[in-house]
Amino acid sequence: MATVLRLAYRSIHRRLTAADVMQRVLIVLAVLALFGALLLPLLFLFAKAFQNRAGEYIGFDNFVHYFSTSSMLRSLTNTLFVSTTTTVISVVLAFLYAYGIIRTSMSGKRFFKSIALLPLFAPTMMHALSLTYLFGNQGLVTQGFFGTLPFGVNIHLYGAVGIVISEVIYTFPQAYMILLTVLAITDYRLYEASHSLGASKWRTFYSVTLPTVRYGLISAAFVCFTASFIDFGAPQSIGGQYSVLATDIYKQVIGQQNMPMGATVGILLTIPAIFAFIVDRFVERKQRATLTAKSTAYQIKPGTARDRAYFVFCSVIAACLLIPMLTIVYASLVKTWPYNLGLSLRHYDFTDVAAGGMGPFKVSLQVAALTAVVGTVVTFVFAYLIEKGRGFERVRQIGQFLSVLPMALPGMALGLAYIFFFNKPDNPLNFMYGTIAILVLVNVVHFYSVPFITATASLKKLDKEIEAVSESMNVPFYRTFLAVTVPMSLPAILEIAMYYFVNAMVTISAVVFLYAPNLKPAAVSIVNMDDAGDVAAAAAMSVLVVAANLVVRFLYEALVRGVRKRTQMWYGAARD
Repeated sequence: MATVLRLAYRSIHRRLTAADVMQRVLIVLAVLALFGALLLPLLFLFAKAFQNRAGEYIGFDNFVHYFSTSSMLRSLTNTLFVSTTTTVISVVLAFLYAYGIIRTSMSGKRFFKSIALLPLFAPTMMHALSLTYLFGNQGLVTQGFFGTLPFGVNIHLYGAVGIVISEVIYTFPQAYMILLTVLAITDYRLYEASHSLGASKWRTFYSVTLPTVRYGLISAAFVCFTASFIDFGAPQSIGGQYSVLATDIYKQVIGQQNMPMGATVGILLTIPAIFAFIVDRFVERKQRATLTAKSTAYQIKPGTARDRAYFVFCSVIAACLLIPMLTIVYASLVKTWPYNLGLSLRHYDFTDVAAGGMGPFKVSLQVAALTAVVGTVVTFVFAYLIEKGRGFERVRQIGQFLSVLPMALPGMALGLAYIFFFNKPDNPLNFMYGTIAILVLVNVVHFYSVPFITATASLKKLDKEIEAVSESMNVPFYRTFLAVTVPMSLPAILEIAMYYFVNAMVTISAVVFLYAPNLKPAAVSIVNMDDAGDVAAAAAMSVLVVAANLVVRFLYEALVRGVRKRTQMWYGAARD
């Protein structure tokens, strides 16, 4: 015992080594980098909202003007209506879909799981375009499938109806993933107790199922509400004259060059997102608190009628997700919709349309690849320093807060903040403005929170003794990081890289204000082509984006399988 105490005393009072100093310096630099890339631009955004076009301080005049202008106020109420309607529909459908996969024995679960995630690989504008081909004035359904049916169905797509349907397709996978996880971790002992008390199935559902998943339902609701509240792509493509906050920002900044009013709308767009973020953090802690080490997995009981009913329901939902995707592929191959239905690849030649060739797609591939590489390295290193670092606990706590903050920021507000910050001539970082570097940076910051949480969760699973043993052997932390931590965390690292790539390919809100004419991303090009009437070319570009994301997803799955196989072989050899 005396020996242990002496070693502990020496470890506490030992002198800092060069590696220790280096680690502390890196922690400070990481937090400063987060501060400079996130908080400083936001401060410029908030400051601009309290100025006029001449840069003079005018207090809350911009906000007063906004709420006193009926057209602008209508955009706020429209946004609230669309977001609320989308949330209710998405959460209900996602809950039933996830329930069918987790709580029934229906066939085709693997297929349904894959289809549910498909919309994540497409830009939101693509959902709107597919609805145009289905329910627009010349749509398949509207025209009775090219006149083969004696009647057509007009749902009056352009406006609130089209935006809500697009947003439901967009938010459904996000709600589904949350509810799938929540339903999978429910403690089965509660159901056994309910059954032993003689409760009916409906009684058990209301008294056991709903209370146990209530936090997941709340989290899914806020995620759906926020995602639809801040989305720009779908309202821009299919909203018509139905304005929302996201399109208001675009009109104020691009159309009228009214930067202060754009900043004002950007702040209004941020408030619900921050509120949803706070609630989601609270709900997540409550959800974790409901789990115990004694919890048992749910056991599915036989139920033929139930399984058939859920199979039909999930098939309908899967069809609603798959048909728009297949429609957009078909539309991209049709020569002239709906007059010449012959198939051709001519729409994939973007030379004579707003895209101006394959440049935007190549730019998106380059930006997405750089975002994946830079974002993965930065995120994992920062997560390691904050989670596994020694010393500077308060600084690391600040880094933790800054790392999850981007989750609460709309992409358009962040992009607008970057204009005000990086476009100032006296900013030493002004050289980045108008280059590919700022597109990569805004993507990394915009999507930083989820990869950071993924990296932190992976690092928490590693044995804490790894760092202790390395320290006792005087092995520098960076050698331990490269030789042990990185190899053992490869599945999480690959997941982070895939997440960055896919989101960088489909995003438009974060980059719509920042791209240079020669660096136009594919997502922006889709909107421009749609506005110019080149809808088929926009569909073709959308197909290319989805194809690139699916290829990356397949590569990710293959790499993860290989990594896990090698890890299992390594552990087996170690045991032998």
